[in-house]
Amino acid sequence: MSGRDILMNNISTTTLTMKREFAVTRERVFDAWLNPDMMRKWFFTLEGTNKVTRNNPQVCGTWEIVDHREGKDYRAIGEYLEIDPPKKLVFTFKMPQFSELADTITVELTETEQGCAMTFTQLIHVVEEENWTESDIKKALVEWHDSTEHGWYYMFMGLKELLETGEISYKG
Repeated sequence: MSGRDILMNNISTTTLTMKREFAVTRERVFDAWLNPDMMRKWFFTLEGTNKVTRNNPQVCGTWEIVDHREGKDYRAIGEYLEIDPPKKLVFTFKMPQFSELADTITVELTETEQGCAMTFTQLIHVVEEENWTESDIKKALVEWHDSTEHGWYYMFMGLKELLETGEISYKG
């Protein structure tokens, strides 16, 4: 058994689910997840800090965002697993500089009287350190869940503002 095999066995997961309402059509929200001109304004980046936005929105197609923050480049990449416009989008999310593990994100959109509702689900993978106890694992899962939720909270605030007003004034 190699070190990599051992590493792959020591992974825990937690699921983050968030719901948001938008006063626009679900087609518009769906487009914001796939259109590079929209993505660079809210998805893991802002227009002022975005260096790269690439997207090939088809099953097995890939996406990439590079954001420049505090003197560093942060790169997020993924692959599309399912695209069912304007209802459902499933893709992977990975930041190779931190981990080779990819989380899976599912975005589901339903129509409402006011526009649409989005249910966002992220299956978060956490690599366990060698000497962690059950308590350490639980603590790490809560920390990853909460910090991931915090990041998406601000991204979704920007997405809502972008979709409903056409621009983002909030800069996080």
